[in-house]
Amino acid sequence: MAEKILTRERLIEAVAADRRAGCTIAFANGMFDLLHVGHVRYLRAAAAEASRLVVAVNDDATAAKKGPGRPILPAPVRAELVAAVRGVSYVTIFPEATVAELLQLLEPDVHCKGTDYTIETVPERDVVRAYGGRVAIVGDPKDHSTRDLLERIRR
Repeated sequence: MAEKILTRERLIEAVAADRRAGCTIAFANGMFDLLHVGHVRYLRAAAAEASRLVVAVNDDATAAKKGPGRPILPAPVRAELVAAVRGVSYVTIFPEATVAELLQLLEPDVHCKGTDYTIETVPERDVVRAYGGRVAIVGDPKDHSTRDLLERIRR
């Protein structure tokens, strides 16, 4: 799985090579702390949107904004777990507050967000539209969350 986890520079090269080979690119992102079935369903649905799926995982500093004690797992571990999900082509760790910069660099054909969003509430929708991409809402209903899982464990 480590071969799927790429630096930003290597990811740009891999996506360019895939494009030259005629592949389409989907993009998904998240913290993925304590990987659960909702994450898997989101990633599998995102993978169905294109030939290749790029997943951006929040680094530890941005993930810490979720609250005290977060993230549970460090970014390299979270990236490895995401890389193990069938359909995920590449994983990268990003330090920015949003994925806007990565979207501008990669220009994926489709930016996939979970069902806790609507097309209108996707923060990066204008970035995606500006380069001619589309936004897709994918996955099952947001009935699963790491926050809820942690609360169950605490009880």
